[in-house]
Amino acid sequence: MRGKREYDFYVGNKIFTDGTHVMAILNVTPDSFFAGSRHAHDAVETAEKFLKQGAEIIDIGGQSTRPGAQSVSAIEEMARVLPAVESIKKAFPDALVSVDTFYPDVAQAAIDLGADMINDVSCLADKNLAKVVAQNDVAICVMHDRRKSKIPDLFFDKETGLMRAVDSLLSQGLDKSRILLDGGIGFNKNNDEDWQLLRDYDKLLDMFDEYPFLLGTSRKSMFGGTPDTRLSATLDSTILAVKQGVLFVRVHDVRENTAVINLSK
Repeated sequence: MRGKREYDFYVGNKIFTDGTHVMAILNVTPDSFFAGSRHAHDAVETAEKFLKQGAEIIDIGGQSTRPGAQSVSAIEEMARVLPAVESIKKAFPDALVSVDTFYPDVAQAAIDLGADMINDVSCLADKNLAKVVAQNDVAICVMHDRRKSKIPDLFFDKETGLMRAVDSLLSQGLDKSRILLDGGIGFNKNNDEDWQLLRDYDKLLDMFDEYPFLLGTSRKSMFGGTPDTRLSATLDSTILAVKQGVLFVRVHDVRENTAVINLSK
């Protein structure tokens, strides 16, 4: 494990250079398993709690990405997400807000309300998203998506897939300092692949040594049991992320993950 790495990653006017930071998950979906982030009308209260507990980015999601979940339209996603973005930015103007979407129209509407970052789990399935992000000069997290790949080698697949996304963003004029990458644990991979990726996540960081990475393992099914029994394993993966030099962890349990990050420094 390589440990400490240094980057220049900008979200809004804030720069993140090293260490491991917390992105808090604030879901406004009806089926969210985490009660602390389920309802749009609780968005400000939940965001305030997360910020006090150490979150540096609030990631608002209106589309369930759980296995088997049905996708919702851009219009429905806007109805869920935009009130939360607007209310949080009004209450906490300096808070960094990310929106979890793969729809260009949702991204643009959220940016118009003050969103600082887009979190795209589709690896730019819609190329217009790259244009929206670049034109507005906001940060983006791009997650690898294995759905359409026929490449058997997991890491070579990630290298080629993520590189295509990076090239697309750069070709639209987005500065590299606005790009964060995500290996996509729990997305269109079997359990063995998820564990292989987690153990060797630093290989991805070495492949893309100019770009920081996010790790998203919070309470995922790879840990077995039910979501409410997976906190301990999530914290173990956060400790691993710190040791590997991952810049962000995306989590439900902000206080606990912040504590283990501080203890692992």
